[in-house]
Amino acid sequence: MAKTLLKNGIIIDGTGKERFVGNVEIADDRIAAITQESDETQFDTVIDATGKVVAPGFIDTHSHSDLELFLDPYLAPKVFQGITTELLGQDGISLAPLPEKYISPWRKNLAGLDGDSDDIDWHFKTTEGYLRNIEASGIAINEAYLVPHGNVRMEAIGLDNVIPNDEELQKMCDILRREMEAGAYGLSTGLIYMPCAYSQTKEVVELCKVVAEYDGVFVIHQRSEADTIIDSMKEVIEIGRQSGVKVHFSHFKVCGRKNWDLLEQVVELLEQAKREGIRVSFDQYPYVAGSTMLGVILPPWVHDGGTDKLIKRLEDPELRKKMIKDIEEGIPGWDNFIDFAGLDQIYVTSVKTEANKDVIGKSLVEIGEMRGKDPYEATFDLLHDEENAVGMVDFYGKEEHIIRLMKRPEQNVCTDGLLGGKPHPRVYGAFPRVLGKYVREEQQFTLEEAIYKMSGRPASVFQLKDRGTLAPGNFADIVVFNPDTIIDNGTFVDPAQLATGMEHIFVNGECILADGKQIYVKPGRVLRLK
Repeated sequence: MAKTLLKNGIIIDGTGKERFVGNVEIADDRIAAITQESDETQFDTVIDATGKVVAPGFIDTHSHSDLELFLDPYLAPKVFQGITTELLGQDGISLAPLPEKYISPWRKNLAGLDGDSDDIDWHFKTTEGYLRNIEASGIAINEAYLVPHGNVRMEAIGLDNVIPNDEELQKMCDILRREMEAGAYGLSTGLIYMPCAYSQTKEVVELCKVVAEYDGVFVIHQRSEADTIIDSMKEVIEIGRQSGVKVHFSHFKVCGRKNWDLLEQVVELLEQAKREGIRVSFDQYPYVAGSTMLGVILPPWVHDGGTDKLIKRLEDPELRKKMIKDIEEGIPGWDNFIDFAGLDQIYVTSVKTEANKDVIGKSLVEIGEMRGKDPYEATFDLLHDEENAVGMVDFYGKEEHIIRLMKRPEQNVCTDGLLGGKPHPRVYGAFPRVLGKYVREEQQFTLEEAIYKMSGRPASVFQLKDRGTLAPGNFADIVVFNPDTIIDNGTFVDPAQLATGMEHIFVNGECILADGKQIYVKPGRVLRLK
């Protein structure tokens, strides 16, 4: 049994309690003891943590490593932030379940969020198959999974814009129950992404009743984070009310200058849910810009039937005119990214082909200038040529709102990091940015509060058993960092920069970062809800 001693560290245990100086003893994959005195001769490795914070490994509750972990199982952008566990299957569209007949169209639909590759085996069919593939290939950090609503819908009724009848809805529930039995921690949906966006509230309520049977979590990219965010939040809370499920809002925010005054109503809805006993939480990344697939700028009808049909519609000049009209005039209930961010504040971050690599880092206005075309036409050409596999960053937010929501008791930190191309800097820096900018520099809250929001709180929300806090018997997912130097380094101009300040990281008792240098081992595990 391997034994490691972290001595004289500033222990912040992830519960929110005050720090203290002490030793953490690790035996095999667990924390054996937290003490004031230890016999150093009994340990294989002794690390002097004097002046350094010793804390639970951080938990990223919104990750997009679903495909990347097969290509790069060491995930340096996450490791250097101190992330030891992440939650996959986000936004209602991920890798599993995936029926064989839908592999080709689904890869195109997924590419803008999670990437695409011919170097992995896409024939895993179910969540169980997907999770077994992760275990077989090995991973540096722990991975948990949410069942994606869009995948369930696709298996049951395909990719068209249809409302399921009672029999079809029951089939969706049966599929979801099968996937939950594989150990998923809940259901995710993204009601701006196809085919999830085709669903009505009733469909989501019935699915959430299944999740509630397992005391799982309903994780939602809600229908609107902009003009109709109030109605959108009311829908989500009603889903929690009718189904009894625990509700977790993804990357919570208010988008667009004209909507900033809605924040007070947003906060009041959180308070109302709390008064009713509806269990609500949310995650947040600490930036005023977001990141997703560029295809979301297209009106919902363009996506009907999947990516292959979207590409055909982009070939029709008359349909392009209709797209521009709908974007400029708006569609009730649709989150119009160009309306709330602007063509000049949406930047391309990734493409699939070499031919269009020159537009990475450019705004839609700049792409129009580069191609000598109207920015709409240039953007439509790009989406067509790349088969919708284009990532973007959009600027929408307000620093005061970030701080206000960060301090809410429902909040925990996430990256929501898309890993391809020239990514959003949150991929590399969300957690260290909170510790460096908001705790050390601005003193918005204490280190104890911040670490709780990165470890103990998300572990509690998602029932990550024996993780998230430093306590004897818990798994030894532990970070050791310098509180005086921890910081993010990535910018929107140069985002792919590893964070600094992490010195040692342990996953299930095995060291994956020593003296600030990554060790290429795979002690991570697939976690399953029991």
